[in-house]
Amino acid sequence: MPIENIPEIYIEKATDLKDLFVYDLKMQHNIVKTKVTLTRHMFSFLQTGEKQVNLAEDSIKINNSQSLLIKKGNCIWSELIDKEKENYYCKLLFFSEKRLQDFLNKHVNSTSEKEITPSHFVIRNDSYIDTYLNSLSTIMTAPPLFIGNLLSVKFEELLLYLLNKYKKPFEAYLHSLVNEDISPFKKVINQNIHSNLALEEIAFLCNMSLSTFKRRFVKEYGCSPGRWFKEKRLLKVKELLSDENTTPSDIYLDFGYNNLSNFSIAFKKRFGINPSEI
Repeated sequence: MPIENIPEIYIEKATDLKDLFVYDLKMQHNIVKTKVTLTRHMFSFLQTGEKQVNLAEDSIKINNSQSLLIKKGNCIWSELIDKEKENYYCKLLFFSEKRLQDFLNKHVNSTSEKEITPSHFVIRNDSYIDTYLNSLSTIMTAPPLFIGNLLSVKFEELLLYLLNKYKKPFEAYLHSLVNEDISPFKKVINQNIHSNLALEEIAFLCNMSLSTFKRRFVKEYGCSPGRWFKEKRLLKVKELLSDENTTPSDIYLDFGYNNLSNFSIAFKKRFGINPSEI
């Protein structure tokens, strides 16, 4: 699976990438598990459809009632069209650390105490966000000479609004974007124990090749990652199936199995009974 460097793929020349960049992402088909390297922090204002993002530390799925702020780095995302409207639309706003640092220096009096922050920040869409996005669309029709200055004003306006709305949690998250810590290897592993991601995809989230990931895993855990993840996921499956309201067909996809038959074979091999017999 190729890796998409974003936002570079949305512009003709990488040298044309500015500190602030807006892009309208529109599609008529689903895109599933795209490997993405974000080279800028990004606001993702979802308007139509659904978006799921797997990051190194966590994962999130949103609909058009929510938007996301995501820090730069590797992630895997899926973009799903609205079944009724048969399209997907998301307005993306990219910004550099320099532009964010300038904002913090200007508007935030003190540095936030170091806190553990997630890889993303969820924003609840409201009437302000709707109006803001309309104004961004209008700005992009202005003469090129003025777009940069207008975007600068709108970027500060957005951050000031979100600081007022979400207070300290949002301030702490903004500080984390300019003071990033590399996520520990085991933190990525623990987050994805029960996900449906393949080893190669988890390795990508660790910023490693598959071979490097396997060597590091054996060093940390003393066994192969394939066997370790399979065991952990099957044990979780057995636990979930103890609930009479859960059936094998409800959950096999969530644990990385492509079909019910393969899932049933693996389960019976591990526990000696069919999953339907739990």
